Amino acid sequence: MMSWPSALVLSCLLPAVARLVYNIWLHPLADVPGPFWARASGIPSWLHAMSGKRHIWLWQQFQIFGPRIRITPNTVLFCDSTAYADVYGMKSNVRRSHFYTAFKRKISENTTLNTIDVAQHAYKRKLLQTCFTEKSMRAATTFIIKHVDRWNEVLTQESGTNEKEWSAFVNFSDKIDALIFDIMGDLSFGRSFDIKEPGENQLKVIPHTIVEYMKFYYPFCRSPFLPLLIWLKPRGIDWFFDKVTPPSVQQQYNKFIFDSVTNRIKLHREQKDKPEREQRQVIFHFLCEARDPDTGLVAYDETDLRTESSLLIIAGTDTTSVSISGIFFYLKGDPGRLQKLTDEIRTTFDSAEEIVLGPKLRGCQYFLACIDEGMRLTPSGPCELPREVLSGGMPVKGRYYPRGHDCRDGALGQLAQRGGLGRCRGVPTGTLDLGRGEGRDGRVPSRIKANFHPFSTGPGSCVGRPIAMAEIMIVVARTLYRFDLRRAPGSTTGGGRADLGWGARDEHQM
Repeated sequence: MMSWPSALVLSCLLPAVARLVYNIWLHPLADVPGPFWARASGIPSWLHAMSGKRHIWLWQQFQIFGPRIRITPNTVLFCDSTAYADVYGMKSNVRRSHFYTAFKRKISENTTLNTIDVAQHAYKRKLLQTCFTEKSMRAATTFIIKHVDRWNEVLTQESGTNEKEWSAFVNFSDKIDALIFDIMGDLSFGRSFDIKEPGENQLKVIPHTIVEYMKFYYPFCRSPFLPLLIWLKPRGIDWFFDKVTPPSVQQQYNKFIFDSVTNRIKLHREQKDKPEREQRQVIFHFLCEARDPDTGLVAYDETDLRTESSLLIIAGTDTTSVSISGIFFYLKGDPGRLQKLTDEIRTTFDSAEEIVLGPKLRGCQYFLACIDEGMRLTPSGPCELPREVLSGGMPVKGRYYPRGHDCRDGALGQLAQRGGLGRCRGVPTGTLDLGRGEGRDGRVPSRIKANFHPFSTGPGSCVGRPIAMAEIMIVVARTLYRFDLRRAPGSTTGGGRADLGWGARDEHQM
């Protein structure tokens, strides 16, 4: 007769073996290629997410199995422009997966990012779009220029830059983080937090706490036990998450958001009765004034304002600074094309102050191509965007996928690893093949453009794209007009190395 310990082990082992057999040989996605243990369980994808190198692992699988891979029992990932349109198009029969729900600190906190219900997300997105009108964009550009000019001035002062010799090393990634954070503070809350300024400032740690915030929550989003975690959220696990959240996130980032929103709500109430011309109409102003189109009532309560503000700071800072860091990284690694770009900017404009958004800047074709190629090579998001197939199923690349399956397409360039030392040199007066993708006619091939979606597409595309592009274009153009740039001689910071293994060996890639 079997002992009770043996019976207990067997009762636990049999369901696991049965699930493995089903996932590998009987599952509706059994014919989709992929690594054995990833087809059997979600654990490998999760472990690679924990390591911070999941993007490299996915790239490796595409090299082995082709443009369609199965990375968890229920997930198919494509690397194909046609599949991308099928999955993320306006008429695609999908919704955001519960990956986004895991980003909630509390199950009741619903933002435009973490709302997965299709109708509710469309409603929240429509409200958020009121913050990004042509009028608000014109006002935003003025403040972006002000911050970029001051940033360039600080770079000159801190590095001792002059027109005859190279400065000391400058860590551009940290400097860019500070600049973009100040811009978003000004555009979101109506005040700069001045972390780009010299000297002590306790808020200088906030961009780093944003990274810590994402690093903490991201593994939970990738967990094979995600359905259980979401079920437990309203049943007490939120309390546990608060306890294990890194102190820097709890004591610094969460407090920063709470205090910033509290101060801005107070200021908004004080200015409410003033004439419109006397009010600083920042993003927060439009959030406060947003109305439910059905009832005419105020759309956001104080909790909503805090959660949406946190989303704006996260989505509007790290993503943009990653893109700019990536653009400068690849330009500094390609001196010939950097010089060609610099020459285009300096011959087009008579002064840095003349560089503004408009036909003249958008007419700099090489400039626009370099920005696009930099963003293509350095996707600003942490991963592909998960989409769950809805009732009725959906065809992708001619194959039918039933309800409940997770279909995705990934822009799997090298995700930016923060770093990249360079030098700059003062200038007294006044995307092409950064990744070897240039065609013979000097244009980027259409096959590359077809897979270029830095702001995503369809219902989930980035609402803040106009502001992000304004920041990127003005930062890059005015900085290159004023400074000569080069990578620190002998520096390999940020690049691949042979010892990092397959997929991370190219010293010219981040």
